[in-house]
Amino acid sequence: MVAPIQLIDVAPAAAPPSSRELAARLWTDNLPRQHGFEPLVVEGTLPAELRGTLYRNGPGQFEQFGTRYSHPFEGDGAVTAVRFDGSRAFGSSMLTESAGLGEERRAGRVLYGLAAPWSRRIRNVLGKRDKNTANTNVMMWQGRLFALMEAARPTELDPRDLRTIGETDLDGAIVAMFSAHPHRVAARRATYNFGLEYGRKTKLHCYELPDVGPARRLGAVELSYAPMLHDFIATETHLVFFVSPVRIHVPRMLLQLGSFEQLFRYQPEHGTEVICVPIDRPAEVVRFTVDAFYQWHFTNACSRGDELVIDYVRYPGFESFLDIGALGRGGTPEALGEGRAHRARIDLAARSLRSEQVLDASCEFPTVAPGAEGRAHRYAYLALDNLRAVGKHDTETNAVEQHALPATQRATEPLFVPRPGAASEDDGWVVALCHDDPSNRAFVAVYDARRLGAGPIARVWFDHQVPITFHGTFSPAG
Repeated sequence: MVAPIQLIDVAPAAAPPSSRELAARLWTDNLPRQHGFEPLVVEGTLPAELRGTLYRNGPGQFEQFGTRYSHPFEGDGAVTAVRFDGSRAFGSSMLTESAGLGEERRAGRVLYGLAAPWSRRIRNVLGKRDKNTANTNVMMWQGRLFALMEAARPTELDPRDLRTIGETDLDGAIVAMFSAHPHRVAARRATYNFGLEYGRKTKLHCYELPDVGPARRLGAVELSYAPMLHDFIATETHLVFFVSPVRIHVPRMLLQLGSFEQLFRYQPEHGTEVICVPIDRPAEVVRFTVDAFYQWHFTNACSRGDELVIDYVRYPGFESFLDIGALGRGGTPEALGEGRAHRARIDLAARSLRSEQVLDASCEFPTVAPGAEGRAHRYAYLALDNLRAVGKHDTETNAVEQHALPATQRATEPLFVPRPGAASEDDGWVVALCHDDPSNRAFVAVYDARRLGAGPIARVWFDHQVPITFHGTFSPAG
């Protein structure tokens, strides 16, 4: 049974948006200017203990040379960073200078993606050439910063100025691709990720990046088809994958035919495959198939004996992917409105999954406190109501505290930053990069995590808009 949301100290609900342009514009307008770290305008008072850098990543360029890319997911990545020093903030926004983007600039035309001429696309396929857009997430590992997208290797950036260093295979550890969704397990002092290798047989490679020492490949799981797999989750014992039946249309991919959306087919009759990989015994895989569903993102997971508990945002189908494509063409802004928070329980011995909706509200981009990853957590932080609100979900009481933004603003993924020495998952601040339509500017909202419903205690303003960002991380000051 779905528990109703209990609202605590909630700001009045915002009226329906007065403008439909904001949501679409965030997915269509290029980053207006690039710049290094410069002082930002602070509205309110920043907490003296908030020190470190917020890094955000998303597509920052949707067209060039008068040619618009075919889908927002093909956009060139741009990393936006905000550095807090306790009383001031400094911001930077920079496109990631991939080798492919440099090649296009030298040629003066689009050479990659479905916006390129068909003959060029075919040559790219035959020559196994592509552009690493690095446009989805960022990862800090051993003091190094990496921009990620799910169909390429990591791109290393200089964390001091966001300068692009270049692609890396982490000293040979990465076989092919490296997903945009690494997950750290605090108890294991390591970060985990996966990468797909497409070929006659598709392989799902699993990776471990320890806090100290080199990255390593744990092993690989062979898949029966070529899926689009966006995210996974890790517990202290297992890596868990929900392989939804989104299949690459191989003939269209090879011949580069149709739109970006037409390269993928959702075939629910095949169901969703659940794959559980024991971290210490990666060859002893547990896998089974359940009725089809789709998910973009996981919240967290934990192990309880032979049971795995998985929190995630579930969709009934793949329509959100098509809606995002429509956003890139100025279409509906309701792309993420069908996502609902679920809790799944996997019985490893019985090879079964039970999933229950836990919130009766649309949500996306869930995160938990650093240190809670891979174990039972109490609080999850989410973007609610199709990016119109920032929320905090108490998983023990099922209450949600939220701050609804004005109708002309949108939020993105909220991140929790613990206060130095914090002993609980809400002793600290929530930071979220937001977008304001009337001023056409971006700002970072800073909330007291224990009084989130009261609204931001500070806003840090850029003098320009920032295109949609998907994911990010906060790196505390050293």
